Order: sequence, then structure tokens, then C-alpha cells
Amino acid sequence: QVQLVESGGGLVQPGGSLRLSCVSSRNIASIAAMGWYRQAPGKQRELVAIITNGGNTNYADSVKGRFTISGDNAQNTVYLQMNSLKPEDTAVYYCGTKIYGDYHGGMDFWGKGTLVTVSS
Repeated sequence: QVQLVESGGGLVQPGGSLRLSCVSSRNIASIAAMGWYRQAPGKQRELVAIITNGGNTNYADSVKGRFTISGDNAQNTVYLQMNSLKPEDTAVYYCGTKIYGDYHGGMDFWGKGTLVTVSS
């Protein structure tokens, strides 16, 4: 079992920035991949960004150039830096982890989520 705790959500104006954090109870260096997903009201959960233990990253087209995912092994924490936020970024953001194998098959554990609201 892995516990994931997200933080950093809140209300921000369009064009603003937020940094989300996800602290893992397991050493993230031993985890195949960690990622951020989001779910807006009435929509399915979607991938936002992924980082693998090899340092490879992948982003949704809608956030490329605006969001950056990074990891701090010493702190067992993964971050999502979100810049130039848009109202359509409003969603609950979830941290997920894939312990072994390919994350395309689905994540193994999830956090409870943190709400991001982009509005003037």
C-alpha cells in the first residue's frame, strides 16, 4: 500500500500560477512512474503529466509549455508547476503512482485530490 497526499490547490486568476505537491509514503526512486491526473465536473479523469523513474516525462497536449512535472527523491515528492492557468484547467487534480510496469495500464494508487479553480 502506498499513501499519496496532494496539496497546493486553490483559487487563482487566469494567467496565474500554482504548484501542486504530492508526497509519497514509498521511496519514489523505487516507483516506475508517478503522475498527475485531473477530473473536471461532468468529465472523465484525464492524464495531465507523468514522470518515470528514468526521468522521462509526458504531458497532455493541452498543458504542454505551461505545466512542468518534477520529482524530488530525497523528499519523496512529485511536483506539478502550473503556469498561465486557464479557466479550463479548473478540476480536481489527483496524484497517482504505478509501482511496476507500464503506467498506460492504469495507476496502482491514488491520492484524494486537490481542487484547482481558475476564475476571475
